[in-house]
Amino acid sequence: MPPILIIRSAFPRQKLREYVLGDRGFVKAVVDCEKKIMAVGGALHADCEQKLLEEGSSQENLWGINMYPQEDAENWIEFDSMINIRPQQGNRTRGVESPTMQKQILKVVSLLLQ
Repeated sequence: MPPILIIRSAFPRQKLREYVLGDRGFVKAVVDCEKKIMAVGGALHADCEQKLLEEGSSQENLWGINMYPQEDAENWIEFDSMINIRPQQGNRTRGVESPTMQKQILKVVSLLLQ
């Protein structure tokens, strides 16, 4: 498992590939849609979530994803995490059900990973 890395500004996607190389081919990440930062790495999405909470993020702005940096642009993000189960926010599954929220997450990811 790669250690948790907080990404706050542009980070080359190639570096992300190198970061997960030799691991399982994907990396867990949690995106803060409000602060436009993300935590990448760790064994569980909850690890990344905890790191961002310690950095001052608010729970309602954090969404878990899996990233497969070797995949093409259409298939490299997977909206799947236990931390996404939030009935109080209208999200009842591990996926991110709102297309609007998915777009916000993708916008932050594309802003940070180039």
